Amino acid sequence: MAKRYSRRSDNSNNKFNFRVNEQIRVPEIRLVGDNLDEIANIVGQTIEPGTVYPTRRAKEWAEEAELDLVEISPNAKPPVVKIIDYNKFLYERKKKEKEIKAKAAKTVIKEIRFGPNTDDHDFDFKVRHAKNFLEDGAKVKAYVHFRGRTIVFKDRGELLLLRFLKELEEYGAAEALPKMEGRRMIVVVAPKKVKKK
Repeated sequence: MAKRYSRRSDNSNNKFNFRVNEQIRVPEIRLVGDNLDEIANIVGQTIEPGTVYPTRRAKEWAEEAELDLVEISPNAKPPVVKIIDYNKFLYERKKKEKEIKAKAAKTVIKEIRFGPNTDDHDFDFKVRHAKNFLEDGAKVKAYVHFRGRTIVFKDRGELLLLRFLKELEEYGAAEALPKMEGRRMIVVVAPKKVKKK
């Protein structure tokens, strides 16, 4: 019987960098997997999941079952391995990674810029936009930009942002009070969780 796993010795296609078959050189491994009963039937021996076995014996079982020995947790003592078809294992791993990415919430942050001397009409216009952004589930980063000598009007900028927060009370809540970062006074408003009708 030809050795099946000799063709998998290179890691060129292996973005995950799992050691496979002959690359596993530790004396003992811990064997896990949900297919161990099937493998035990093939090799004619009892295999207990989570038990420590000599690596040589596990490689023989993998070869006999025409599967691969894949190291899934190299930092454990002893390393944890599975007997599985390597390509199937990689496919499942990529699929799981894709699902995790899809479930991860993508946070959108919309910016609204004020000057320290913003008039009421502009202020109301920007508040309407902020309400729409918050209703859509986006965060709003509002800031007052101080140019040149307007830096002396920090108190005006703070009052403007506090008024802005007051207008948006029922749509979102500030993550922190307004604070200075360079020549900008910034506040971030997170949307409130609203039950969709």
